Amino acid sequence: MSKELDFPDPTQVEGAPHPREAAEIFGQERAEHAFLDAFNSGRMHHGWMLTGPRGVGKATLAWRIARFLLTQPEDGGGGLFGAPEPPASLASDPEHPVSRRIHAGSEPRLFHLKRGLNATESALSQDIRVDEVRKLKNFLQLSAAEGGRRVVIVDAADELATAGANALLKLLEEPPAGVTFLLIAHQPARLLPTIRSRCRELRLATLAPEEMARALIQAGAEVGEEALALSALAAGSVGEAIRLINLDGLASYEKLTALMGSLPRLDRVRALALAESITGKANEPRYDLLIGLIELFLARLARAGLSGPPQPEGAPGEAEALARLAPDGAAALKWAALHQELGARARHGKAVNLDPAALVMDMFLAITAAA
Repeated sequence: MSKELDFPDPTQVEGAPHPREAAEIFGQERAEHAFLDAFNSGRMHHGWMLTGPRGVGKATLAWRIARFLLTQPEDGGGGLFGAPEPPASLASDPEHPVSRRIHAGSEPRLFHLKRGLNATESALSQDIRVDEVRKLKNFLQLSAAEGGRRVVIVDAADELATAGANALLKLLEEPPAGVTFLLIAHQPARLLPTIRSRCRELRLATLAPEEMARALIQAGAEVGEEALALSALAAGSVGEAIRLINLDGLASYEKLTALMGSLPRLDRVRALALAESITGKANEPRYDLLIGLIELFLARLARAGLSGPPQPEGAPGEAEALARLAPDGAAALKWAALHQELGARARHGKAVNLDPAALVMDMFLAITAAA
C-alpha cells in the first residue's frame, strides 16, 4: 500500500469534501460555457489552464470537465437516427459508471498529478517533483493502447518543481492523441511562459455572497447568519471561508477589530492575549490565520479611505473603526504602505522562525504608531 495514503491529500481543503465529490459548481457559468462552446464547435484545445483566486472552484470545475469528457460518446455521428443534440451543460449523470469510478478515485482514463512524498518519504513534498510527472508519462503510454479520451488534472500547476515543469512542457508540446490537460493555477505568473502559451485560459471569478452560501452548504458547512461576514472576509473564496470556519476565524477577526477600534491607545493586555493565543506548534494554522487577518484589516482600512468602509462588515463595529482610522485618501495611502511593509516583515519573520507572539506584537505596535 502506498505511503501517500498516510498523509492528507494536498488538493483537498481540510474539513471539506474532495473537489471530485462536488455535484455542482456555483458562480462559474462563464467559464463553463466557454469550455462547452469549444467542445461543441469541434475546436477543443488539448491544454486548458484554470485560473483565479484560491477556493473559487477551479478544482471543482476541473473534475466536472473530466467527468463530462469521459462520459461523452466518442463518435458524434448519429447512425440511424441522426446526430444527437450537442450537450447544453457540463453536468454528468452521477450514476454513470465513469462518474462512480471518478468518485471512487479508480477511473483508469484519468490521471491526477499532484504533490507526492518527498525524497525520504517522510512527508509530502513542497512541490510536484519530476518523479510524479514520470508517473504521468507512464500512464499516457500505457493508456494509449486502449484509445479513447483521457484526462489529466494538474493540481496545482504552479507547484511544479523546475524539472517537473520542464517534463510536463514536453508532453504539452507533443500532446498524445485524445488527451486533455486541465492545469489548475492559483498564480499562473509562476509558470513557465511556454507552458502558459500552450494552454487556453479559463478564468474563474470570485463568488457573490449568495453563491458562496450555496457552495458552503454543498460542502457541508453550517453558516447561517455568519454568511455575510464570511463572504466579506473570504473575498468570494469558498476554500478560504472553510478555513475561517475550521479555525474560528470570525471570532479572531472580531477580537482583532475590537482591538483596532481602541486605537490610537492600544489595549496592550488584549493585544498580548491575542498574540500569545497563536504560539506553539499546534497553533501554526492559527498563527498563519491571524497574520492574514491583520493584513486583511489593513487592506480594508486602505479601501475605506478611498471609498468608505467596505460592506458587508467582517465583524461588529468594523465599519465605525475603519471610518475613524481612514477618513480620507491620505490615510488610505498611509495604510496601503503599511499593509505592504508589514506583509513583507511578517513573511521574513516567519522565514527566520521569529517568535510568533513577538512578531504579532511588533505588527500591533507599528499599526498603533501609524494610528
